[in-house]
Formats: sequence, structure tokens, C-alpha cells
Amino acid sequence: MGKMIMKQAIVFLSVLLLVSCNPCSNNNSVAVEKTSKLESDKIKVLNFGSFHFGVTPDQNTTEFDEDDKKNRKEIRAVIKMLAEFNPTIICVEGLPEYNYELNRALHVYLEDPSELNSNWGEASMIGFEIARLCHVKQVYGIDNAMGYNYSIGKEIKNSIDSVSYNTYTKSPFKNFPEIAERKKNYKSASLLEKLRLVNEPVYLDFLINTNADKLLYVGTDDGFEGADEAAKFYQRNMRIYSNLNRISMDKNDRVFILMGGAHTAFLREFMQRSSKFEMVETLNYLE
Repeated sequence: MGKMIMKQAIVFLSVLLLVSCNPCSNNNSVAVEKTSKLESDKIKVLNFGSFHFGVTPDQNTTEFDEDDKKNRKEIRAVIKMLAEFNPTIICVEGLPEYNYELNRALHVYLEDPSELNSNWGEASMIGFEIARLCHVKQVYGIDNAMGYNYSIGKEIKNSIDSVSYNTYTKSPFKNFPEIAERKKNYKSASLLEKLRLVNEPVYLDFLINTNADKLLYVGTDDGFEGADEAAKFYQRNMRIYSNLNRISMDKNDRVFILMGGAHTAFLREFMQRSSKFEMVETLNYLE
């Protein structure tokens, strides 16, 4: 009788052990639920990169005729797609010290939205209209004014690796053949096609390489001139990320960020490792 009880106890303990080790057990389900809850507690972000529609804080310009009827039709279609994200917070490439003027312009636009506002480039053309569609009453400029010498490699005698630097400068798409192929028809591409390219992960990687990382091949015999200039661009983008974190928000907020592609690329790097933010797939909103 004692042996029978002992045998039953062993079987019972074995079953318990199997259940506790089973990945589909209740305990594991609780762990999965906790993990899912942690992920859902992150603030959703649509990190959207754009080319510049006009004069910008970084002094870049892009040809875009905002008065062209075809362009206006295309941009309204893109805005409608992006508004599906339904943001509660909108951040744009503007300096925080100009937020009062920026929002004053927004409020004027909200009173009469018959024509898209192009005075602030893509920040107002896209940002203001998304704010209107999603009933957002304020936008935030999160940029930081910090210059760097992008041309340092042409101004000093490069003693580090002039071969790699010159090769990259002359053939920037050499290691990005898929981008090179799509760039061939870039001028004739639709606005949607251009914006999809800007937000492709491989293109965002390219933007970091061409704006900063290629300078790491530049420097004098005992100097770090290229690295120091690249560091300024990294620093500017880290400050932009810090400005984003100055905005009060919680897990119920949904953040739409509209920046030039290079800034989008850096923000993507920071937020991929973040315990606070969870990026949605941008290209899903450009279909």
C-alpha cells in the first residue's frame, strides 16, 4: 500500500514538473501577458521622414512647387494616410523657441483651412493639416540649432583614409544598389513614391552614413577633425531626442514626428532601444 502511494506521488510530481516546464502552461501565459502589457505601455510613435519643401533650419532646399495643383492633390492624399495614425501629439522640425509663433500660425490655419499653409514648409503643410484632421490644438518644434562642417573632408589634408572617403563621396550609392536603382526615376516619381523611399530602413541607414559616418574617415595626422564634426551632428540629433522627451506624455498618447530624413534616421536608432517608445511601421501608413 505504501509503495502504491509512493508511486502515485511520483507520478503526480512528474506531472507537476511537466506542466511547470511546458511553454504553453498557465504560468507561461501569465509571463506572455506581462510582456505584452509592458509593450503596450510604450508610447506609440509614427516617426515620419520627409524631404524639405522649402528653406529649412539646416539651410537645405528641395524643389517642390506647393502651388502646383497636382502636388497639392498628392500631398492631401498623403496627409490623409498619415492622419490614420490619429496622433495626440505632433512634433515638427522647428526650434522650440519659436513654438509660440508656430502655434499662432496653426490657430490661424484652423480658422480657415481652405488652403494648406506653406509658410513653414512641410511642418505647416503636413503638420497643420494632420493637426486639424485629428483635432490636435498644439504642435511642438523639437529641433536644435547646431551647425557642423559637412565639407571638412575637402578642406584639410586627410591622413586617415582618403580612399574610403573619396570613394563614398563620388559613389554614395555603391553599397546601396537598391537605392541607386530607385533614384534613377526619382524626379518623375510621385510624391508618395518619394516619401516611401525616404522612409525605407535602408535609406535611413544611408542618410546616417552620408551625413555623419563618412566623416569618420577624415582627419589630419594627429587630429580627429572629421570625427569631431560628425559628433556635432550626432549631438544635434541627441538634443532633438531630448527635446522630444521634454514633452509631457503618457502611454495613452500617440506621437507623430515630422522631420527631415536624417533626423528621422537618428530618432529611429534611439527609439529602437527605448523602454519608453514603440515605433509603428511608417510604410504601413504610406500605402
